[in-house]
Amino acid sequence: MPDLELELEAMAAGHQLIVGVDEAGRGPLAGPVSAAAVILPEGYSHPLLDDSKKLSEKKRELIYADLMADERIRWGHSYADVKEIDAINILKATHAAMARAVAQLEVESPFCLIDGLAVPNFPYPSQGIVKGDGKSLSIAAASIIAKVKRDHQMVAYGKEFPEYGFEKHKGYGTKAHLAALQAHGPTNIHRKSFAPVAQLSLNL
Repeated sequence: MPDLELELEAMAAGHQLIVGVDEAGRGPLAGPVSAAAVILPEGYSHPLLDDSKKLSEKKRELIYADLMADERIRWGHSYADVKEIDAINILKATHAAMARAVAQLEVESPFCLIDGLAVPNFPYPSQGIVKGDGKSLSIAAASIIAKVKRDHQMVAYGKEFPEYGFEKHKGYGTKAHLAALQAHGPTNIHRKSFAPVAQLSLNL
């Protein structure tokens, strides 16, 4: 289970405000990528909080509700939509969304623990933590917020585009999603720069 050890190490190194940063939705063929940044209060704990990928949807929703209700927690969130993803590529769009999520915190001199590899040219001092959402509570909290907010958005898209089943697969390239793409063609929330969508776009 994640803990606050990495946060305490960063504070011992002289950083005062430690921000966990994570994203959700880099792999799907449709929808935005979602990024969140979280500052947890000193000594924070939660019995269920873990890497969002290890948790059921029900548990994610419960933890998300707890995070939203706790006034001690500071958080920021940002999307990179399909236009941004297609314009600058998914990796750069993800990093841009992360930076915007941190900016929303409106704090001075944050030090960011970012899930994954180090992010080049990130506008804030930062450290990449591989599999950080399973090590750092701050990153785990960011992973929950990023994932649940994106899921909610994809459920809304499911109502807008009922033939695609976005509420079920959340835009990932499942067999059902690929079949719907083949039958109906890409929507305006499909990532035209992603190969399966690009190939169908050429056929339109």
